[in-house]
Amino acid sequence: MTQPNRSTPGAATSPTNTETQLIVHVADDQDDIQLDASRYEQLARSVLSSEGINQTSELSVLFVSSAMIAELNEQHMGHTGPTDVLAFPIDEDATQPQAENDAPLLLGDVVVCPSVAATNCSNNKDSYPGHQGTVTDEIDLLVVHGILHVLGMDHAEAEERQHMQELERTHLAAFRKGEP
Repeated sequence: MTQPNRSTPGAATSPTNTETQLIVHVADDQDDIQLDASRYEQLARSVLSSEGINQTSELSVLFVSSAMIAELNEQHMGHTGPTDVLAFPIDEDATQPQAENDAPLLLGDVVVCPSVAATNCSNNKDSYPGHQGTVTDEIDLLVVHGILHVLGMDHAEAEERQHMQELERTHLAAFRKGEP
C-alpha cells in the first residue's frame, strides 16, 4: 500500500472534563477526483456528534484509487474488483461510555473510492432528497454510509437497511442545512 498524502488531522481543542475531542483524519491517496478534505472532516464530525459519540474518539476517512480499493475488497471481503466504500471498525464499544482518562476510542477507517463514486453518481440521483447526481453528493453519501458501518450498523436485513437509509438521509440533510 502506498503511503497516503495526509491532510492536517482535524481535532477539537484539548478536551477538558466537559469537552469531547473528535479526531478525524482525512487522507487523499488518489488522483482521479479533486476533493475538499475539510468538507469530509466536517461531515464526519457532524455524523459522529449526532450519533452520540461523546468520548474522545478517532476516525480515519481515506480516499483511494480503484486499484487500491479493489485490492482491499479482495483481501478483506473476498470480492473481486473495485467497490465504492469499505468500512473497518476497530473498537466495537463505540457507543458505550468511556472511562475518564482512558485512551481515545479508535472507531476505525472508512475507505472511499471517488472514481467508483463518479461512475455511480448519476445512477443514484434522487436516491435521497438532495442527491442531484453529482460526485460530491455520492461521496457525501458514501462517507456517511461508511461511518454508520464503523459504528456497528448494517443493512443485511430489510429492517436494518431501512433504518440505515433513514439515518443516512437525516445526517445528509442536517449537514447540508449547515452549509453556506
